[in-house]
Amino acid sequence: MIQLGIAPIGWTNDDMPELGKDITFEQCVSEMALAGYKGCEVGNKYPKDPSVLKRHLDIRGLTICNQWFSYEFTSKPYEEVKKGFVELLNFLKHFDTKVVGGAECGNTIQGEYNTPVTQRKKVTNEDWKKLTTGLNELGKIALNDFGIQLSYHHHMGTMVQTIEETERLLNETQEEYVSLNYDCGHFDFSNEDPIEALKKFIGRTKHIHFKDVRQNIKEQVYKENISFLKAVKMGIYTVPGDGNLNMKPLADIIHNSSYEGWIVVEAEQDPANANPFEYAQKGYQFMTEILKF
Repeated sequence: MIQLGIAPIGWTNDDMPELGKDITFEQCVSEMALAGYKGCEVGNKYPKDPSVLKRHLDIRGLTICNQWFSYEFTSKPYEEVKKGFVELLNFLKHFDTKVVGGAECGNTIQGEYNTPVTQRKKVTNEDWKKLTTGLNELGKIALNDFGIQLSYHHHMGTMVQTIEETERLLNETQEEYVSLNYDCGHFDFSNEDPIEALKKFIGRTKHIHFKDVRQNIKEQVYKENISFLKAVKMGIYTVPGDGNLNMKPLADIIHNSSYEGWIVVEAEQDPANANPFEYAQKGYQFMTEILKF
């Protein structure tokens, strides 16, 4: 069964807290539920006590379908990364969550406000070894001890951004313990074909993010050497059906596959320019009426 979820990043942004700073957690989850979604990811304003959070979500018919984790294998000792990861798994088990996401952030530029997306940091084979070995180990803990699947998120500005890099990651990790969090918006932003990527990786995908891309802004970002965070503020991303991506073929690939799990509308925007509830509704309508999820 496929279920529809949404990320809180349209209401409040973890990397740029000034976006949506006046929007409360209660408004966020109430509007998610009102728009029709059954699950959500976790934002910086969510209560840290799982029993408190669960109470807020249960009365709205919501659950946690995934949470981001910054791995940082390339910049921190494995044991330190493992400690934070296990703490997160202990949090997620309260919601019967089946997926934990996130990306390697030890050498990323995604959070650097003035670093252009074209200036990613150099990556060594040692970095790759640290990442793939660490993911295998944490993926094993997640699955065997918690019944949660580690689903790695390829992401703009990180060491795993392109189809080729994603393929390398999957080839160098164990299929049982490391799956993919596919994101059409990030593949498109990195000038890859999201359709080709989904065809190639659907069998290894355990979690999906759907967002749309405004191509005029993408072109401006590359032309003017703009950073990832500035691109988000400019509105490079929007909800499915509101940008320029051809999303029907993506839906067809999923419908014709054995994929079961969540598809999450995840369109980080400035809520001052894109009313979160309005866009959440718009995305839900497109996902259900046009893409038939």
